[in-house]
Amino acid sequence: MNRRDFIHSIAGATGGLVLADLAGTEQVRAAENDYGPMGSITEVEGLKVGHFTDTRRPTGCTVIIAEDGAVGGVDVRGGAPGTRETDLLDPVNMVQKVHAISLAGGSAFGLDTATGVMRYLEEKDIGFDVRIAKVPIVPAAILFDLGIGGKPKIRPDAEAGYKACQAASTDPVAEGSIGAGAGATIGKAAGPGRSMKGGIGNACFTTPEGLKVGAIVAVNSVGDIYDPDTGRILAGARTKDGKGFINVAKLVRTTGSFRPDMTPQNTTIGVITTNAQLTKTEAKRVAQVGQDGLARAINPAHLQADGDTLFTMATGTYTGESPLSIISILAAAAVTYAIIRAIVTADGLPNYPSYKDMAGG
Repeated sequence: MNRRDFIHSIAGATGGLVLADLAGTEQVRAAENDYGPMGSITEVEGLKVGHFTDTRRPTGCTVIIAEDGAVGGVDVRGGAPGTRETDLLDPVNMVQKVHAISLAGGSAFGLDTATGVMRYLEEKDIGFDVRIAKVPIVPAAILFDLGIGGKPKIRPDAEAGYKACQAASTDPVAEGSIGAGAGATIGKAAGPGRSMKGGIGNACFTTPEGLKVGAIVAVNSVGDIYDPDTGRILAGARTKDGKGFINVAKLVRTTGSFRPDMTPQNTTIGVITTNAQLTKTEAKRVAQVGQDGLARAINPAHLQADGDTLFTMATGTYTGESPLSIISILAAAAVTYAIIRAIVTADGLPNYPSYKDMAGG
């Protein structure tokens, strides 16, 4: 049984983790077919998603909005993170809920998108009530795409964040070279001209009882992208002829050599979403386990030049049993398949072919 079938066999039950009959019917629903659509995080009640994609060069931002608030958590693993309001998500700190999370290109400049998101939410009277005002709580994370498109001074700003909010809806999330994934690239271990196009993707799993766990991920990694079910590299650092992959992890194991550009030009960022009722401590744990899903699909990951960051948003609309172990397993799977969706839906750029280009699609 491969990992995908295993994930589908998980069923929630009171008192802990229970596995369904592995030879029986599928227990967890996800709309998928090969690398086709795997569900949308907007299936999680209370969430909207919007993209802004800059037409002047490949960059943009993506906002995930919870107008009624969602319990937040975060886990930062990369050595070069660019984030905002992550300290607030520490379980020991006061504020319990976030109202949106912004994912953006533009390196640290892209953190300004959260200002636009705050402006939009304030206009809607959404935020943490401090009596004299409502303060929207908007954590954010960024990825480095300044080198894509030849115009590094064009990057997502507050207006971009505002426009992403205006575009937000409960429709299925658009994927690929859009929003925060517009300028994302992957497989940077072999130097210029041998990388590939990254993007943004999402996935969502639903149990028969109605528990939902999903993820949206913008993939901008130094590492290669794997299908963990087969061990096959889907995209990554290419060979000199551009037709194959050098397999960075194997290269390091066999030669001990690895000399990527250590400029912090990478970073995979995302949000795990669920309708479960979680505490901040539990939301943080889900984000931590979600990083396992990132590492299954990206190798190597969490390096000094990465800023890999995963948030959690729990809307709490599901009132049934929510075993943390099941949520965590589904979260890791959702991250993995969101990464795969980001890669297979991306469109290539000059010098950055996509999975579709390499596969002849």
